[in-house]
Amino acid sequence: MAATTRPRPAAVPNSDRSEPASAAWPVWSTTAQVVVTDPDRLDAARRLVADQLAAVDAVASRFRADAEIVQLDAADGTPQQVSPLLAELIGVALAAARQTGGAVDPTLGGPLADLGYDRDIAQLAAGGPPVRVVRRPAPGWQRVRLTGRLLTLPADVQLDLGATAKAHTADRCAALVADRLGTGVLVSLGGDIATAGPPPPGGWRVRVLDQPGEPACTVGLPPGTALATSSTLGRRWRRGHQLLHHVLDPRTCQPAPAVWRTVTVAAASCLAANTASTAAIVRGPAAPDALRREGLAARLVDADGTVVTVAGWPSPTQRSAPAAVAPEAVAPEAEQAVRSAVAPGMEETVERDSTEARSGMPGPRDAGATR
Repeated sequence: MAATTRPRPAAVPNSDRSEPASAAWPVWSTTAQVVVTDPDRLDAARRLVADQLAAVDAVASRFRADAEIVQLDAADGTPQQVSPLLAELIGVALAAARQTGGAVDPTLGGPLADLGYDRDIAQLAAGGPPVRVVRRPAPGWQRVRLTGRLLTLPADVQLDLGATAKAHTADRCAALVADRLGTGVLVSLGGDIATAGPPPPGGWRVRVLDQPGEPACTVGLPPGTALATSSTLGRRWRRGHQLLHHVLDPRTCQPAPAVWRTVTVAAASCLAANTASTAAIVRGPAAPDALRREGLAARLVDADGTVVTVAGWPSPTQRSAPAAVAPEAVAPEAEQAVRSAVAPGMEETVERDSTEARSGMPGPRDAGATR
């Protein structure tokens, strides 16, 4: 994660104040977007979201020397009291590890740094000297002890919360805006999307695509639905002749084989969706069956572009009537291809051009996600 910047509202040339309003701004080498059903609440909503992002960055970014998570290294294995927010973020990361049988492991900070991912991806040189890629298991999430706010972190363990912190923060932000401001809201952090409160007429719509130049899809989201995508295409860097990406297999501490270029999952929370999509990348060929067992609607795209859908994800030919004047809410990801998602009850339609959003907002940039 990188330091946040204060948002500037996106232009909303819309004379009908009953339609949603949106603001977007750069954060964590991606884009944050907040869309509210009550335009009068937009300024307050974006301030709430920006404040939450700044708070998370201050405690959980392993790229900031002053971040609380980095200061844990000095403890050298001694139990430490951590802040309530960091305890919450570590707690959900450990829960995700437990839920996935270790496929999502927060103890990969050291191995990621060893592979060259030791700073924000925007500051990471595209190329660099070769690195020695050593096959070894992750230090192991079971070795991390968290009791309330008391954390015991072994001296050889560096945490990386990237697989869960951003998605959990999207959930936190959406719930906070809906509760405090009484408006329906969609929050997208690099394409990790959470919704809360009443949706706009016709529901939320998200325009997404898998690769630049491919037809875009418009996805309708039922109220309370969340989406997340994990990918082997984004956050990549080269060391010597090796092209590396940030989703490591905890069994080897190496980038997971690119069986799937993207996996998108719909769930009741963004955290649950991103936990499942990250685990699917790591599980490789076993991912579709695992997602079916969990009953999660998902869309997996393999290295050749073949699409596999599970648990009720509709075929592109299954079209229902489009929602009336529903907005398309998106968040761009600068360094990677983009992807699409749908959950049971959603509709998916294919658009052949980059049209204006149905809400009257400017044509959105394409949705993406870093995890």
